[in-house]
Amino acid sequence: MRPTKIVCVGRNYVEHAREMGNDVPKQPLLFLKPPSAVIREGEGIVLHPISTHIEFEGEIGVIVGSRLSKAASEAEARAAIGGIVAVNDVTARDLQRTDGQWARAKGLDTFCPLGEPGAVPEDLDGIQLITRVNGEVCQRASGADMVFKIPFLLHYISQFLTLEPGDLVATGTPAGTRPLKAGDQVEVELVGISRVSNPVVAGT
Repeated sequence: MRPTKIVCVGRNYVEHAREMGNDVPKQPLLFLKPPSAVIREGEGIVLHPISTHIEFEGEIGVIVGSRLSKAASEAEARAAIGGIVAVNDVTARDLQRTDGQWARAKGLDTFCPLGEPGAVPEDLDGIQLITRVNGEVCQRASGADMVFKIPFLLHYISQFLTLEPGDLVATGTPAGTRPLKAGDQVEVELVGISRVSNPVVAGT
């Protein structure tokens, strides 16, 4: 089942913002990915020929379990989390830089590998994220490293965008992203909770 909408957070880890040459935003930087970008375990991430620089971005994903609207407090937002899921926010970095907005860079088909949701831990800050390419660890971080933490993000988003059950919030990627090539295998793991692994294939 695909989420009805996918709300993503940019530059939510200090070191990733720095490696991209950007400042950390004063409030969450949000964008959307289309549900048509979702793929599952084992399906191929396509290197679309429209781009020459496509990168992985391992992220902690939050599945909304109950409706959140503009009256939602952080405590209510925390209680509304229905699951935690591994997400790969695949990005065409060249299009991100040139387009001025991120619809193409983030929204191409296959650009949202998504694992199976796992149980919500008591300690959201303790969620451990590891991204591997061909078995090599490229990213390692935790929920504690986020600039804006998960309950606040859900509260913030819900002030102007109603979150419905099944919606996905991708909470940002840590430092360590790099270009992908055909033949790579990318795995995003939330330790003990969720994982997704996908081959990278050439597009036509």
